[in-house]
Amino acid sequence: MITRLLIANRGEIACRIIRTAQRLGIHTIAVYSAADASALHVKLADEAHFIGEPAPQKSYLDIAKIIAVAQASQADAIHPGYGFLSENAAFANACLAHELVFVGPDEYALQAMGSKSAAKAIMQQANVPLVPGYHGDVQTPELLAQQAQVIGYPVLLKASAGGGGKGMRVVHHEDEFSAALHAAKRESLANFADDHMLIEKYISEPRHIEVQVFCDRLGNGVYLFDRDCSVQRRHQKIVEEAPAPGLSDELRQAMGTAAVAAAQAIDYVGAGTVEFLLDNDHTFYFMEMNTRLQVEHPVTEMVTGEDLVHWQLIVANGAALPKTQTQLRCTGHAFETRIYAEDPDHDFLPSTGTLHAFVTPDSSEYVRVDSGVLQGDEISVYYDPMFAKLITWGTDRKTALYRCQLALQQFFVVGCTTNIQYLQAILQHPAFIAGEVSTHFIEQYQSSLLNHHAIIDAHVLLAAATIIDTNSAQHANRANDQSVIPANWRANLARHSQITLSQGTSTQQTLTIDPSQVWIIECEPAQHVYTVQVQQQQIRLYAMCEKPNQWVITYHGAQYRLLHVQPDCGTEDEQGSTQFVAPMNGTVVSVPITPPCSVDEGDVLMIIEAMKMEHNLVAPCAGSVNEVYFAQGSLVAGGACVLDFVKADD
Repeated sequence: MITRLLIANRGEIACRIIRTAQRLGIHTIAVYSAADASALHVKLADEAHFIGEPAPQKSYLDIAKIIAVAQASQADAIHPGYGFLSENAAFANACLAHELVFVGPDEYALQAMGSKSAAKAIMQQANVPLVPGYHGDVQTPELLAQQAQVIGYPVLLKASAGGGGKGMRVVHHEDEFSAALHAAKRESLANFADDHMLIEKYISEPRHIEVQVFCDRLGNGVYLFDRDCSVQRRHQKIVEEAPAPGLSDELRQAMGTAAVAAAQAIDYVGAGTVEFLLDNDHTFYFMEMNTRLQVEHPVTEMVTGEDLVHWQLIVANGAALPKTQTQLRCTGHAFETRIYAEDPDHDFLPSTGTLHAFVTPDSSEYVRVDSGVLQGDEISVYYDPMFAKLITWGTDRKTALYRCQLALQQFFVVGCTTNIQYLQAILQHPAFIAGEVSTHFIEQYQSSLLNHHAIIDAHVLLAAATIIDTNSAQHANRANDQSVIPANWRANLARHSQITLSQGTSTQQTLTIDPSQVWIIECEPAQHVYTVQVQQQQIRLYAMCEKPNQWVITYHGAQYRLLHVQPDCGTEDEQGSTQFVAPMNGTVVSVPITPPCSVDEGDVLMIIEAMKMEHNLVAPCAGSVNEVYFAQGSLVAGGACVLDFVKADD
């Protein structure tokens, strides 16, 4: 019987596991790196142990350290969460060798499905339909290129040991293959310590449908219905829903039955997800099996009413599944949106920084927020940029979607760039509302989804000006301290005041604040929320002074940055530069050039990796590189100059 559970993970999934385990009376043990010493999962657990430096290879991926902590803390079981060691057969085997229960499948299942190529072979023997491709062991670049030709372009390169879009590249033409293969192998090696690749025919307009399965050691297996995970960027899911819309009962049952058969073919135990590609003609193909709990498991929990972590612990204790297939019910509809620290307007580059403000919607039976951070926490360069998930439920898809749209408007995040407005654009898009999605949804509608930085409405701007002016007048030397502003404070000034604001590069506006026409009705400083009366309209918005004279305002989910222009302050002229700067904090993984040298337009000058993703710095035109300031393996801060590029003479 599991009584002391070590969670070999971090962030929101560690917090989520801890909460269920504690509800069941299980003692929880957290592990943490130097970067996570004050993390939420450390605070929630009954005890926590340090395991090393921030880099995952020296902490969360170090099997020996985690086993040692488990033994020292007298744990009797380890839950791996997802990512990190969750699908590592060697880790499962090490747990078994040290008499620790691994809350997951056995080593054989992890090996069979952990390798995408091995999984394809097993599924082929089990007569599960497969996408045409190459899944062999011979991995020479020449043979892989030859196989791509046989399959026919476009093809999809996939890391055999991968997941989450890491080590994956779409190749449209033969002349792109070599560069894509090297990049995919390098990314796979960095993330999974394995660069084995497989190649598949790239299906042009598929939906990504996955089926949640559960099996116990007594031979029982069930499926807890399906999810649509088609909305992805860089092969990484960002919006999921359950059940998948538009499936007939016959198709849903066929996919569920096939998923359970796939799991039982390898004597699977625990929670797993069988992923399928669904073509336009409703033909489905096995893609892969994830031998762990999925990031998107909450939508299944919302429509079934089951706690899947509880199910995992029941199965790990050797007991039978809590319910049979006929006892399971799918009720209503649920959505999950993943909140990432990234900038959609700049190719989804990761964003790091301190969360000066982190306000989330209130939780209820309809709204759930899974998060691994608190206000004041640091978003680190070392780990995946997802730091929260929003999950909503409704009796039907329309209701669940409306609740998700509304709840996203109630987030207020200051300190790093997020994808919250981008998610709102997705959920409000007519094609998404109609359920017309494929894995190319983002690519197809990219131009209409990106934030166009709309100018703030005049009434909202006046409300913001009132808040800024009030704070400036009352707290000239303490712009960030809003805790002393009393609730129901009214700007009942004896005379009108004027304030000059600018939004981005837009023209400055001087606003006159008439205390008889506009005033603050209510404020909640801890939540950064204000209600302002503007003439006959009450406007509720979030506001915070992030830096001196620089304010972040959020209204109905749209975020604006306003500069409080001070009189006679002057500005410095910007200096032109031909030097490249790092787009984010990261590690230099490759410098393909040797300066001084000439380069052509489009040449890759440096590759920087951050949050498990690679980003290329390329020459914008022909020119020369005089010097490179960071060598391979160096850490570089966002905004730092990394090389000296000189444009060629016209």
